Amino acid sequence: MNKKKIGIGFVGAGWMGSALLRKLVQRKDVRIWSLHQRSKEKALKILQELGLEKNCYEPRFTSLLENPKIEAIFICSSNGAHGPQAIAAQKAGKHVFCEKPCATSFTDFCQQIELENSYPNQVTYVDYLMNFDSLEKQIQGMVQRGDFGTITQIQVNYRHPVNISEDKVWKLSATQIGDAIGMGIIHSFSVMLNIMLAQGAKPVSVYASNSSIHTRPFEIPALWNLHIAFSNGGTGFCFGNIDQANGYDAYHNIHGTSGGLIFDSYLNSQQKIRFWSLQSTKGKWVYPLDPDRCMLDGMEEHIWPAETTTPDSGDVMSHQTGACLEHFLNCITSGKQSFLSFANSAVVAELGWAAQISAARNLPVTLPLDWQDASYFFSKEKK
Repeated sequence: MNKKKIGIGFVGAGWMGSALLRKLVQRKDVRIWSLHQRSKEKALKILQELGLEKNCYEPRFTSLLENPKIEAIFICSSNGAHGPQAIAAQKAGKHVFCEKPCATSFTDFCQQIELENSYPNQVTYVDYLMNFDSLEKQIQGMVQRGDFGTITQIQVNYRHPVNISEDKVWKLSATQIGDAIGMGIIHSFSVMLNIMLAQGAKPVSVYASNSSIHTRPFEIPALWNLHIAFSNGGTGFCFGNIDQANGYDAYHNIHGTSGGLIFDSYLNSQQKIRFWSLQSTKGKWVYPLDPDRCMLDGMEEHIWPAETTTPDSGDVMSHQTGACLEHFLNCITSGKQSFLSFANSAVVAELGWAAQISAARNLPVTLPLDWQDASYFFSKEKK
């Protein structure tokens, strides 16, 4: 028996959007009905490349909302459009796959969550796709097993010079990019918070600073430094930079009362990851991606699969786009909300909003975020 295909409306065939589209056309459980894209020429080119009909091109975004055959809308437009388009899709009764950031307006962020709570049968998803790397899954398992004990210190960086060439030059604009955190640094938050949540720890405050010492003409501060306090007494650090880096830096350093782990994306594959645990390695450092070394050290039980993926490339085609699509579509078919829905991942976005307030006031900001205070702050920022 043929399964019903999920009808897809797609917005934005740029860098990330085209990668997701290429993954979608390989699937047998979806049908792409429409592609809305600012540039008709670009839209027709990608449709031809993917073997899709020219009449899939739709110049009006509202036509996707009005089409009853479209059940889910993928939003991969420029950052400033994410919030309004996601809200419109939610109001139209569609499932929503939204590239990060979910919104560049605090008002839109709040409304997305309110709409999700009002319509619980609609699946929403924010694409914090670093969580789907198998490194992160391995770390989650180790935390849950207690390999590190209580995590007292954790650092996760995001340094990556975002692409601003040709039609991606919009990322320099403050009105279109929103802020550097939402543009990419937020990936490090999502990973850090999920690692800490695996042992029940939640963020309780953040102190942030930023810098506009740039090599490229961003209209917003592209460098951020965050100090995050957690409910278990642990501390998190994040160094973020979307302007300049020598490659893709998603450095992890986890230290607990009985173990630790370091991931350095700049090293060669066999040396990228090392960990120790009083419980599982008797305090010895193990390099799980170096099977020969593990065998030599008598640690063969700690060898990780050869296909283990790590967040060490800015090339979107090497990211876990297939895994995040699988997750979102499975949520639709199963009727279960995503763990990265607007509401379920709100703590990640809230940390970003709180960091902006902290940097402006030069003070720590308590979490969960006071929405009334944040609304007042961001309304004043606009003036």
